[in-house]
Amino acid sequence: MLSGGRSLISLSSLACAEGALLSSFMRDNRSTSEPRREASPVLLGALGVLSFSVTFPATTAAEQSFNPVLVGVGRTVIGAAVGAAVLAARRERLLPPRERLLSFLVTGLAVGMGFGLLGALALRNVSSVHGAVLTGLIPVATAGAAVLRAGEAPRAGYWLTLALGLAVVVGFAVIEGGGRLRSADVMLLAAIAVGGIGYTEGGVLAREYGGWRVISWALIVTLPISLPITIAAGVAGSPRPASAGAVLALAYIGTVPMCLGFFAWYQGLARGGVARIGRLQLAQPALTLGWSVVLLGEHVTWLSAVAAAAVIAVTAVGRNARVDQRAPVALPFGRARAEEVPATHG
Repeated sequence: MLSGGRSLISLSSLACAEGALLSSFMRDNRSTSEPRREASPVLLGALGVLSFSVTFPATTAAEQSFNPVLVGVGRTVIGAAVGAAVLAARRERLLPPRERLLSFLVTGLAVGMGFGLLGALALRNVSSVHGAVLTGLIPVATAGAAVLRAGEAPRAGYWLTLALGLAVVVGFAVIEGGGRLRSADVMLLAAIAVGGIGYTEGGVLAREYGGWRVISWALIVTLPISLPITIAAGVAGSPRPASAGAVLALAYIGTVPMCLGFFAWYQGLARGGVARIGRLQLAQPALTLGWSVVLLGEHVTWLSAVAAAAVIAVTAVGRNARVDQRAPVALPFGRARAEEVPATHG
């Protein structure tokens, strides 16, 4: 359970690599609409997916010493501290514009506390390998939220490929659960749905403010909620000493997937479109399976391997599906609906 030297080195090396890429995503220009010589949206999205792929194995490792509430919510506090430090170093304001405060709060609660807490609770009862396959549904949730919020309209081919991925993932969960969805599966599905909302809302905000500002501000504005919960969970937790592996795992999920990974991810969504870049996460199950084996020593069954391979195949088939761009129309409380405009992605 992330106790071996090689596993600790692997996790530390990945965190360092993500940190080294930080400067590529922190542009002074707030607008993302003008073409510039920067990393491609696909590369930014791929870096985000790489960092997210370690979330479940690292969460499982952290829960060997910490309770799931501390892990699931505490990671947002760590991410907020990192984001605040970056904003201060860049001499940026520590809070977002007041008129967009609700959108930032929704983003922070969704990708931070919602996804993190539900995922941590679920991983108490299922393995990281099991959770990895279900993450193939994240692009479905992201694409659905993109239709409602980001002004995007995927064509039929896009939905067909995602429907195939959905069938594979749900079928896998039912078989693993002995013919039914377990409570842990329901929590994972809820986490994925909430995460899709947060990914989309953050991607919309990143078009105006840049990915690194968005996640930093989003996590900071949730501190009045996340910090008291984290403190209470820590006080109520086990008094036994935490292992070095668990501490490193918690530090990793709070620093990399909760903060630095989103620097790249939100910038990729803003430049390449939420639906187009969001489907890169169809490759996340295979990556998480690999990390589960390397970091946790978990066993990948033939069913898990087949399900993950099927999801990767869907990714390859659907990667060039067309996504129409629509112009979002502002609705009350920052919501939006879409109207057709003649622009496309993909």
